[in-house]
Parts: sequence; structure tokens; C-alpha cells
Amino acid sequence: MIKLKLRQTLRLLALVAVIPLTACTILPQSPVQQVYLLPAQPTAMPGGQTLDRSLRIVQPNSNQFLNGTRIAVQPQGSEITSFSGSRWSDPAPLLLRNRLIQEFRTNGHFRSVSSDDDNLQADLELGGDLPSFQGVYNGDQGEVVIQFDARLVRTSDRRVIANRSFVIREPIHGKSMNNVVQAFGLASDKLAAQTLAWTHQQAAN
Repeated sequence: MIKLKLRQTLRLLALVAVIPLTACTILPQSPVQQVYLLPAQPTAMPGGQTLDRSLRIVQPNSNQFLNGTRIAVQPQGSEITSFSGSRWSDPAPLLLRNRLIQEFRTNGHFRSVSSDDDNLQADLELGGDLPSFQGVYNGDQGEVVIQFDARLVRTSDRRVIANRSFVIREPIHGKSMNNVVQAFGLASDKLAAQTLAWTHQQAAN
């Protein structure tokens, strides 16, 4: 009798152990997340003297939605969401800051270029706001829109030397996620080049 009850108990335990495994297989599988780096093609700025000034580039301020790794998109009107199954390697403000640092260092028009992570002394600080860093669609036509409201500050007295709003629009050619990311890269390249030229001009005055 004891052996019979023991065998029944073991069969019951085996059945209970199998049920959760069976239930798990009928649940929908999460989509594989694709993580993207921001493409970059730094360009050398022709001419221009190297200024005997150090520059610190800080992360721009942004809204809560853009201040994350989601790849933002406006599918219609003022609605904002994100591309499904895809994200950036870093939050958008950090991507832009690092892209600007890369451009400024490649061109060598400042004595040194650091970031807010380095906590180094600098003569000037470049920061601002990032209100737009998203894909925007009007029907089937899509484009990447990046708006950077730049602010150049003299660190000795925190005086704002100059302000400028940069708005870059880059068409999205194709319907794949790679096409979208490529457009972000091209838009960021243009923004970095324009920001460098402006900052160098303001710092030289």
C-alpha cells in the first residue's frame, strides 16, 4: 500500500512539473530587439585656425520620450511612438553629444575637446536642447528631423556667448529599419558639421 501511494505521488509530481513547461510554449515570443549604433562619417573642415581654447561638450537637454534608447517616430500628426523591435545603443542626447565630440576632435580646431563625463576644466561649453530626434512620416514619405538648439557658454562666468537653432531634415529612402538608421546618420553628419563651423566662428570672435 505504501509503495502504491508513493508511485501515485511521484506520478502527480511529474505531471505538475510538466504543466508549466507546456503552458510556456503557448505564450507569444518577444520580438528580437535590434540595437543600432548611430552611423557617422566625420568630415575634415577645410581651412580654419586651431583656437587656443578648450571646449567641453555636454549632453543636450531633451524631453522624457527622447531621453531614452527608443528610436522615435511620428507616424502621423503630433502622435509620437517608437519603431517596434529596434533601439539605439545609447539615449538620443548621448548619441548626439558623442557625435559632436567625434566631429570636433577629428577637425582639431580647438586645443582640446572634452565631455561632461571627463569633468575637466574648459574655456567654453557647448550644450543646449534637443527637442527633435525622430523619424516623421507624411503618408508614405518619411524623413528624419533633428533639431538642436545650441548654446555656447563661457565657463569662467557662465555667460552665454551665442545661441543658434539647427534643424536638419534628411529623407528616408526605403522602408527597412536600416534605411531609417542611415538617414539618422546622414542628418547627424550634417548637424555636426554645421555646429562645428558655427562654434568655431563664435569662439574666434
